[in-house]
Amino acid sequence: MASLELIVSFSAAARHASFASAARELGLTPSAVAKNVARLEAQLGVRLFQRTTRQVTLSPDGEALHARCQRILEELESLDAAAADARTGPRGTLRIDMPLVYGRLVVLPVLARLRTSHPELKIDARFSDGVVDIIRDGLDAAVRIGPLADSRLVGRQFDKQQIWTCASPAYLARHGAPQTPADVLRHTCLLFRLPSSGRDRPWQFRSGRRDLSLMPDGEVRLGDGEALVQAAVAGLGLVQVPSYMAGQEVARGGLVEVLQKYRPAALPVSLVYPSHRHIPLRVRALADALSVQRYN
Repeated sequence: MASLELIVSFSAAARHASFASAARELGLTPSAVAKNVARLEAQLGVRLFQRTTRQVTLSPDGEALHARCQRILEELESLDAAAADARTGPRGTLRIDMPLVYGRLVVLPVLARLRTSHPELKIDARFSDGVVDIIRDGLDAAVRIGPLADSRLVGRQFDKQQIWTCASPAYLARHGAPQTPADVLRHTCLLFRLPSSGRDRPWQFRSGRRDLSLMPDGEVRLGDGEALVQAAVAGLGLVQVPSYMAGQEVARGGLVEVLQKYRPAALPVSLVYPSHRHIPLRVRALADALSVQRYN
């Protein structure tokens, strides 16, 4: 059986296509790396590199072995990282991206409690309503609302986004409450302008097993969900927003939910992260902290 020392020397040489560069990475001499590779070739009975005076390149057998060695070394690194996490607890910088309003209202308080519990943990939180590339941007994780599409990521659902249709008591006293989704077309509706396209967001409902999409006329259009809520509290019309935006006003009586039985299907809210074998303890700690929160 090949020793770990031989495998590490071979993997470094394959990664750099150079015995000298591999030697610098490992703190060895080039001749020591070359001897380790030669010993591995002798043990396996195959040639792993094509050697010239200027460089070394992997042979077909070398390419196949390199792929397998990478998986072995990644697993060993994961075990080392897990052991270090177990000794020290969550630490380092947690880099996370999240939707603007949901992140501010829901995730940020969880991050604050996590930081209080683990003083060695640093937070680098970014807020955006776009879909960032977690791997390209060097992030640990992101909060996503809706189905997951990126196969490079794994997700852990911890919440769901429910859409509510609401109006102020004063507005309902003047105009009455809609009884069916079609009734909203006869009401003043406050519309959300999608920042990505500049178009109005359709209103969504569900009747039995059937999804309904309506596009009301609107005299008020706003590009901010929290501003829509305040416009509805002021009595300007009906609004359709996520429950986490309207929940506080509904609880205190500033808004009333209507058409409750026609709520559209809830969307999953997930913490997503790269599908590596080892999940950093700081990400697992956040996932655990989020999982105990129930907002809808």
